[in-house]
Amino acid sequence: MAEITLDKVVKKYGAASVVHGIDLEIAHEEFVVLVGPSGCGKSTTLRMIAGLEDISGGIVRIGDRVVNDLPPRKRNISMVFQNYALYPHMNVRENLGFGLKIAGESPDNISKRVDEAAAVLGLTPLLDRTPAELSGGQRQRVAMGRAIVRRPEVFLFDEPLSNLDAKLRGQMRAEIKKLHQKVRTTVVYVTHDQVEAMTLADRIVVMRDGRIEQVGTPMEAFNHPRTTFVATFIGSPPMNLLPGVIAGGAVRLADGTTVPVPDRLKPHARDGRKVTLGIRPDDISPVGHGLSQDGPGAEVDLTVELAEPLGMESLIYTRLAGQEVLAKLYGPRIVQPGEQLTFRMALDRAHLFDAETGQSLRLD
Repeated sequence: MAEITLDKVVKKYGAASVVHGIDLEIAHEEFVVLVGPSGCGKSTTLRMIAGLEDISGGIVRIGDRVVNDLPPRKRNISMVFQNYALYPHMNVRENLGFGLKIAGESPDNISKRVDEAAAVLGLTPLLDRTPAELSGGQRQRVAMGRAIVRRPEVFLFDEPLSNLDAKLRGQMRAEIKKLHQKVRTTVVYVTHDQVEAMTLADRIVVMRDGRIEQVGTPMEAFNHPRTTFVATFIGSPPMNLLPGVIAGGAVRLADGTTVPVPDRLKPHARDGRKVTLGIRPDDISPVGHGLSQDGPGAEVDLTVELAEPLGMESLIYTRLAGQEVLAKLYGPRIVQPGEQLTFRMALDRAHLFDAETGQSLRLD
């Protein structure tokens, strides 16, 4: 079994701490994505699991073994990097089998396992080509195949798609998801791209400043963000955040606009409390042009500043209480800058956060 456990893991460079005592349990065969902005500690955490960075404090376990002091080659892991790290003078077959050759495997066994990995990844027609003759997506598949042939307990991916264009990233996301379904093993995947995190992960670990901000399924992080940071980092475009004060069962915004507090949050909404109202662009739309007009809502007249047509929907930029607000219009209707529309907020999907801590009020 290849569970991974991080117990109060710390990483320091001199006096500077970059990972601050994180705790995390990853189940056998689970696909977990570490996501966050640059410098949040996600790649450092992955490299400590791999043995490429020393651990300054705490314990890392893979299965029932403490691996703090084990070199990478003894951890039974394989790592895929963003730069592929292929040998340019070797063809695909030789690149795939090189690790097994160094490990002393027999030529017959190497050939068998290389052929198996090539079949899984659709590389069989490319086995005689060199890396220079491959596309970026094909090179990344070779890098993944080199990991597969070793039959590791754990796959580690460090921003593997960051060098690819948007179309290839989409294709490779699907390839990686299919790979995990075929080769059931534990995966830890690092990215700053929340779309990759949402589409690939069984669970997301959102990191910020060397700490874990939230752990949960992609939809838990999207629908129930624990903090304003998670609310704006998970979801594209990000959640709108509007500062206000609770007054008489409503949020009073800076311009005096009042928005009723959703029923589920009223127990936390004491008068005078400073809060941040959070609502996603999908849940603010012109009346008659939203996903749903059912359930509790609030209407407000707003002026369109910019509209971005995206096919059967448009992203609308407007302003409320001095804050830029993004909304969605669904359908083929075209709107123009300066046009005033009545927008409806779907309050059953709105959020309230404490203005000082940034924490969701539902956690009170």
